[in-house]
Amino acid sequence: MNEIINKINDLCNDPELRNKLLTYRWPLAIVFIIILVFLMKPQHFWFGLFISLIGEGLQVWCFAALNKKKELAARGPYAVVRNPMYIGRYFLILGAVAITGSWLLAILFTIIYYFYMINRVEREEAVLIEIFGSDYEDYCRRVNRFLPAFHNLDREAIKYFRWDLFFQNNAHLNLLAVAAGYLAVYLILF
Repeated sequence: MNEIINKINDLCNDPELRNKLLTYRWPLAIVFIIILVFLMKPQHFWFGLFISLIGEGLQVWCFAALNKKKELAARGPYAVVRNPMYIGRYFLILGAVAITGSWLLAILFTIIYYFYMINRVEREEAVLIEIFGSDYEDYCRRVNRFLPAFHNLDREAIKYFRWDLFFQNNAHLNLLAVAAGYLAVYLILF
C-alpha cells in the first residue's frame, strides 16, 4: 500500500505533469463541469448547494484574512487551521459533486483532492518557511495543517476579517462566480 501511495505522491509532484495540468486547467475544468451537470439530479440540488455554501463561506473568510506574501496569515480561519482555503475549496466542489447523488463519485473526488491538497501544501510550506522563517515554524507548532486543535484557539484572532483584503483578493468575484454557477445549475435542473 505504501508503494502505491508513494507512486501517487510522485505523480502529484511531477513538474512536467503539473505544468501540463496548469496549462490546460481551464479546458479540463470546463469538461469536468459539463460532465458533472449532465450527472446532476434535481432532488440533490439543495443538499449540494448547502455543502458548497459552507465551502464558499470558508473561502471568503480566507480571502478576507490573507495578505499574500506580505504578512503571515495566522488570523481568521488561519488561526484554526493552517490551510483553510483548501478545506473550503474541497467543500465547495464536493457540494457540486453531491448534486449527482453518487457516493462513488464523491469518494473518488475526495481521494483525488486529498492527494492534490497534501502534496500542494507540502510544496507551499517549504516556500512559506523561506519567506517567514522562524515565525512560520512557530505558527506550524501552534496550528495544525487541516484539523483544528480546539484546546489552543485564540478566539480574538479567529474574529479577524478585513474588507480591504476581501476585495483585494477578489472574494466578491469568487462569490459572484459561485452564485452564477449555482443559478445556471438551478435553471438547467428545474
